[in-house]
Amino acid sequence: MLAVRDLHVDFNLHGSRVPALRGIGFDIHRGRTLALVGESGSGKSVTAQAIMGILPKSAAISRGSIELRRQPRGQTVDIARLEPDSRAMRAIRGAVVSIIFQEPMTSLSPVHTIGEQISEALFLHRSASRAEGLALTEAMLDRVGFPEPARAMRRYPFELSGGLRQRAMIAMAMICQPALLIADEPTTALDVTIQARILQLIRELQRELQMAVLLITHDLGVVANLADEVAVMYHGEILEAGPLEAMFTDPRHPYLRALHNAVPHIGTGAERLQPLRPVAYRLGRLISDRSARADDRAAQGPHLVVRNLCKSFERREGGLFGGSGQRHTAVEQISFSLRHGECLALVGESGCGKTTLARLILRALRADSGEVIYNERGETLDVMALKGAALQRFRRRVQFIFQDPYGSLNPRMTVLDILREPLLIHRLGRSDEQTEMAVELLRLVGLDPRFLNRYPHSFSGGQRQRIGIARALALQPDLLICDEPVSALDVSVQAQVLNLLQDLRSELGLSCLFISHNLGVVNYIADRIAVMCRGRLVEIAPREQLFLHPIHPYTRALLAAVPQAELSCPLDFATLDEHSGEPAAWPQPFTAGPLDETSLLCVGSDHLVRARSDWPVEELVA
Repeated sequence: MLAVRDLHVDFNLHGSRVPALRGIGFDIHRGRTLALVGESGSGKSVTAQAIMGILPKSAAISRGSIELRRQPRGQTVDIARLEPDSRAMRAIRGAVVSIIFQEPMTSLSPVHTIGEQISEALFLHRSASRAEGLALTEAMLDRVGFPEPARAMRRYPFELSGGLRQRAMIAMAMICQPALLIADEPTTALDVTIQARILQLIRELQRELQMAVLLITHDLGVVANLADEVAVMYHGEILEAGPLEAMFTDPRHPYLRALHNAVPHIGTGAERLQPLRPVAYRLGRLISDRSARADDRAAQGPHLVVRNLCKSFERREGGLFGGSGQRHTAVEQISFSLRHGECLALVGESGCGKTTLARLILRALRADSGEVIYNERGETLDVMALKGAALQRFRRRVQFIFQDPYGSLNPRMTVLDILREPLLIHRLGRSDEQTEMAVELLRLVGLDPRFLNRYPHSFSGGQRQRIGIARALALQPDLLICDEPVSALDVSVQAQVLNLLQDLRSELGLSCLFISHNLGVVNYIADRIAVMCRGRLVEIAPREQLFLHPIHPYTRALLAAVPQAELSCPLDFATLDEHSGEPAAWPQPFTAGPLDETSLLCVGSDHLVRARSDWPVEELVA
């Protein structure tokens, strides 16, 4: 279907030629899936842009061919020789070759409805009346799993969840039934359950239409469950290519073997990850002198206790100037404790209330009711009652690592200014001491102190996340709240950051509340895991116990939806439940409808499960 031969793409930056692709080549056959695997910057997305004819103006194909065989006529056309704005290229783009972009929110127009955007591609490439086009669009929305297709036609992208926006992108790409679908990181930002459904949908559509798929990803779990052939890219070149089984069971190139070793697996225990480029960190004098280890404080009771925490928000319907208000409960009767030096992972789908809970603990939001008790080295603090200077002192002890390593750093500040800012706010040390601390912090996270005068844009994603970790450690906190700190990173950089967090926890005696939807990452870093759904905790257990003996149906659904980077553990798409996140659809005694009273029941050592209070514990365990 597609034959790429000796493809070279160069960027013209400030008068200099920078090669992005250096002689790559591969074939994609009808009804088959080729996965392009590699780190960010390896050239995967540039390859997709070249095939689609949407390269940036600063880039150009300098050599090679991209031969597309158009079905059913069997004609062959070299896309590399076509002008991007030519009629011939426009006839191919969207009709014969379609693409699903990585971030659906930035790829969809915010001022047009979903129905208008999907039907636009149909009207451009197919002769259909408006009524026929809208009917086909509604049918496609139904085909990709929209719960109310007719209503979704009139909705805007910002009104949809991440999973539904990605389904809208798939519908737009599939509306003209293309011969080749390019999926550029189609599930990177999605929860495991939604990701599994999207992968299932792509497989079903491929089988139905005998479509070729070019899958671009850095997730080896997705590759293991979707690909037929694999090509591994690094710095614009293909290092190794072959059938899926050979690439997993007998990888030959050291880079591919290193990628496999950098992936956190479920059920392998907490074996140390092996990043491609290990981070050499060093504990400095200022930090080691002032840090107290968790062992010295363990006898003082739990580090953090949360009791019956609740938070709801009012949703307005009816426009800017009024309308009926409706309460939405984001966090409902949450209770748990965190021990000194422990890492408690909070997992669940997007929108379940994980980040809201973290902000309540930090007092970035005020709770409707409930308690947060913080143990500050023997002194207990009622966080909900803190004000003024006392609240500021509490925030020195608890720090936040954000999900987006770029959006959380000020682009107008140097690294030195970023690391000194917390010290300035809390009036800690003289200027020379603050600079010395900034140097120590950079060394602590494995970065060269010569980078202090650089700005965030000059760093990679993994380096920016390490700067974010260094900033969080500047005030030498006792508790770190990590909100999806590695979800936007490649597996190799992810391994760097996870190893660093593990080492810092051990060296500095840090407690950690780790928010994530990646269960492989959670298996590596957590001591205990709390599973959250619809604002409530449904199961809490030690890591090994949760993965070996999950009890709640929602926990089991999460584990079943994780794509593992092992051919021996494929996803069972037949068992995926569309309603796994619906409390009213859970079986008894877990059903949590409006009239059902449930609570967390102890079923073993540190193992709690939400179920009906009158249900025998022996039956839950069985």
